[in-house]
Amino acid sequence: MTTPFGRALCAMITPFTASGALDLDGAQRLAAHLVAQGCDGLVLSGTTGESPTTTDAEKSALIAAVREAVGEQASIVAGIGTPDTRHTVDLAREAEKAGADGLLVVAPYYSRPPQDAIEAHFREIADAGELPLMLYDIPFRTGVRIEPETILRLSAHPRIVAVKDCSHDFLAAQKVLARTDLAYYAGSDEHNLALYAVGGAGYVSTVSNVIPDRLRAVLDAFDAGDTTQAARLQQQATPLIEALMSAGLPGTVTTKALLTALDLPAGPVRAPLRPADDRTTDELLSLHKTLTTT
Repeated sequence: MTTPFGRALCAMITPFTASGALDLDGAQRLAAHLVAQGCDGLVLSGTTGESPTTTDAEKSALIAAVREAVGEQASIVAGIGTPDTRHTVDLAREAEKAGADGLLVVAPYYSRPPQDAIEAHFREIADAGELPLMLYDIPFRTGVRIEPETILRLSAHPRIVAVKDCSHDFLAAQKVLARTDLAYYAGSDEHNLALYAVGGAGYVSTVSNVIPDRLRAVLDAFDAGDTTQAARLQQQATPLIEALMSAGLPGTVTTKALLTALDLPAGPVRAPLRPADDRTTDELLSLHKTLTTT
């Protein structure tokens, strides 16, 4: 399986200052920390990076700052998805100028376009520049699926090279894997090992903001042929994965709460999101301590 952006990709949060401004110094420090702890790719301005509430200028500044911090040690994939094809094309061009290595492009949301329109949307973006694309299939947020047959057709485009799969349709992922050379990345942390085991390229992980080395170790154990250890490590991470991603709060909220408790750059979330309460943060910190001391 090809891994155009690496195997262990972090869907990085976007740090803000206490006043809510973009914290570029914090972003650089967090990015350097994540790469030192095993991430070989960083996905910026995705769902976890609060892309709906950051400006176009902030997105470009974030790419440039993180590139300066990590150099060529890690790939940078820029989230540019919007429901407007023209706007998305503009963001694609700006991300390329700012130094991104690839583009994460979600299906156009809210308007619920049919599959032929979704396909045309992705093709227009892929044709707008030179960067490779990772399609982002997350229907529970967008309201529309990128159907497997659409992905199969898009796989023929030379700059459409990967998929971030949050469809929770494991059979569909395997069908596309069997018929294309697309790099499939797990977008839901509970699927990291399962998708990797059937030929996936790795993961784009929110949870790797807080345990980058532990999640990387799952892939390393599998690659070394120790599938029992890979399964054990995935299972050990499950309580924290569940608490971060399935506790009734968006993963951005819980992840920023835990990062702050760990004294790593994060800052507040932007409205309409609201911060986690102290009880939630204490529970997350306890689970993190249990995991990282075993």
